[in-house]
Amino acid sequence: MRCIMPSLAAFCLLVASAAQPANAQTNANVDICAAGDESAFSPPQRIAACTALIETVKDTPKELAAALVNRGAAYWYTNKMSQAFADLDRAIALDPKNARAFRERSNAYRSAGRIIDRALTDANEAVRLDPNDAKAFDNRGNVFNNNGQYDRAIEDYNEALRLDPGFSLAFMDRGAAYYFKKDYERAIKDYDEAIRLDPKRDRAYTNRGAAYKKLGRKEQALSDESEAIKLDPTVPEYFDNRGLSYAENGDYDRAIIDYDEAIRLAPEAKFLTNRGDSYQFKGEIDRAISDYDRALKLNPGFYLAYNNRGAAFRKKGDLGRALADYEQALRINPQFDSAAENLAAVRQERDRRDTISQRMLPTVDCATASRAVEKAICSDPDLSRLDRQIDDAYKAALAKLDRKGVASLREEQRNFSAKRNKSFGNPNYQLKRELEARLLALRGMTADARPGVIRAETYACTSWAAAHEYTMQSLTPKGGQINKNCPIRLPQGAKVDVVNEDDDGYAVVTHRGKTWWVDDERVR
Repeated sequence: MRCIMPSLAAFCLLVASAAQPANAQTNANVDICAAGDESAFSPPQRIAACTALIETVKDTPKELAAALVNRGAAYWYTNKMSQAFADLDRAIALDPKNARAFRERSNAYRSAGRIIDRALTDANEAVRLDPNDAKAFDNRGNVFNNNGQYDRAIEDYNEALRLDPGFSLAFMDRGAAYYFKKDYERAIKDYDEAIRLDPKRDRAYTNRGAAYKKLGRKEQALSDESEAIKLDPTVPEYFDNRGLSYAENGDYDRAIIDYDEAIRLAPEAKFLTNRGDSYQFKGEIDRAISDYDRALKLNPGFYLAYNNRGAAFRKKGDLGRALADYEQALRINPQFDSAAENLAAVRQERDRRDTISQRMLPTVDCATASRAVEKAICSDPDLSRLDRQIDDAYKAALAKLDRKGVASLREEQRNFSAKRNKSFGNPNYQLKRELEARLLALRGMTADARPGVIRAETYACTSWAAAHEYTMQSLTPKGGQINKNCPIRLPQGAKVDVVNEDDDGYAVVTHRGKTWWVDDERVR
């Protein structure tokens, strides 16, 4: 999950463009428009100045092209790619010999994830038009670096440094190429030189930290990652990288603090997944699953989150959901070896557990199904899935109980099955709802509960349906009454453990060692 950050956009950060020299102009708009990324002028100020200048030089093609290139570069810096391409295309049409226009458009193609061939074509043209421009060779080196052609990239970085030995950015970019070649010592030397030439180049610190980590020099890595954050605390990847370092050192609390800040700055799937991993290592499985859920909501194609959530479900004993997550990870990325290995291991674990504990199975055996309710479950994919999930959750719960608890749970499960068999066919009996409620109760036995307090007197019920019926009765003048399905009075102030709160307004709680349903408005 470490995000290496050369100036290559494909590796998480944009190119740290060198400041562009302003031509000697008397007009303030000319000076501001020509200012570079590292100047005192903000991109919106530069864009406004360029826009004003473009209007005044519209009848002089070369000056207009130069202003368009400057505005296009400022648009690129603010990630307004459509405007950037429009300006750069127009500049090249006006002045086909403008080397910088080709260089900037090449950089835009590369960083926007466009076809690498177009980026390389423009980079070649920039070098051809101005073979003495060190920035043109550095940019083409970045294109090769993006394409995995590291030796060819290093050749261009070498030429950039021959033309300009004090070009800090080229040292940093060459360091990235050496890093990807796994030549970490040479990468560090280049980062050292980049930092010597420009001590405020924050990306050079975080990249050098990554190289130090590869060599096992953890303290130096942390020092560099901290320095990058000090220089620019607005970059979320810097906090994420340091969080990964803390996590690898087993310092999960400090890692989570850094992930929190990365997520605050930019709630991205990779940051949430990393924080979920730290929660999982701390044993806070439900919090880990919550982070993986959020990550997948942001990026449904993030296969690593599926894999890691599968691991969390496996730790909870929920092999059904673990299998589903590993399978989904492989559907997204069939080459993901870790997910394939995890899937095989969980399948073996499930088969072994099934063989050992057949007598514990609460689920329907479709091969011998005879009752109407069993045939209904076997013929409906959703009901069959719920039945299998109940099986997994039941076994996971059994694994956490002592002998007395196991006996009690088996009795409870037998009662559930008997009620299911007897009630099926009754117009008021909702089989799917009852299966979902049973699954929720069983999962609640292995979930990380939070402390709760009853804030208004209520009765604890044995099922979702009973709690719903009690709630409906409580709205009548007579009010809800104690009955065999809601046998326990919970007075105001009673302490419970809240296991789950569903979307229908009911909470699953544990009280005195048993699982109950209550109206979630009556518990906090």
